[in-house]
Amino acid sequence: MLWHPFRSRQERPIHQVPRVLQALLGGILLLQLAWHQFQPTPTARATSLPATPAMAVLRLAALGEPVALAKGLDLWLQSFDNQPGISIPFRQLNYPRLRGWLDHILQLDPRGHYPLLAAARLYGEVPDPLRQRLMLDFIYKKFLEAPGERWPWMAHAVLVARHRLKDLPLALKYARAITDNTTEAQAPHWARQLQIFVLEGMGEKRAATILLGGLLNSGQITYANELHFLKERLQQLKGEQGVLSKIQ
Repeated sequence: MLWHPFRSRQERPIHQVPRVLQALLGGILLLQLAWHQFQPTPTARATSLPATPAMAVLRLAALGEPVALAKGLDLWLQSFDNQPGISIPFRQLNYPRLRGWLDHILQLDPRGHYPLLAAARLYGEVPDPLRQRLMLDFIYKKFLEAPGERWPWMAHAVLVARHRLKDLPLALKYARAITDNTTEAQAPHWARQLQIFVLEGMGEKRAATILLGGLLNSGQITYANELHFLKERLQQLKGEQGVLSKIQ
């Protein structure tokens, strides 16, 4: 037999091992294989979104850096639906708790846009009317706190209410909130004119015509393209009303 540098001096050929010991080792190996075979397949379990702590606790945890904590919570909340081994559909999240987290993050960083962006473009687009309304109401209430900065998310809420929820009264409420709570310097004309187009969708042609005519006569519209578009729309509305009056 050739000498092998890594062979132990105590090593013996397998045929020299007693048969009883060989059978015992073989049995242990078979038991181990059987144990693994009959074990249930590991499954990932979704962790529920925790309840929001009091704002005082979060401010204390921020250590004087509330914006930094808000950014960290942004990332944590954004990735919460992707947990190890599982992806949680947004509609399975606890939306009242989700709203609480978005609200707390916005309080930590009032100039941050992530909570409103997430409410409008992520959590507010689930095919679930109740959850959509909860997110839209969150956007509406936060818009009223800072209309000049948060009107884009309110405009998005108008579109969701009108085209996805098919709730024209709600869309009109949101559109009027933009008109009533922003100035020309804060929001563009198209955003402040949304109520006109919502009224059209409600069949309120006469009210839309009056609002549009008043807007044009006010001199607020100065851009040539906008003027041309709105004048054309006004003529269309007047034409439609003329047709309706003849039918009636």
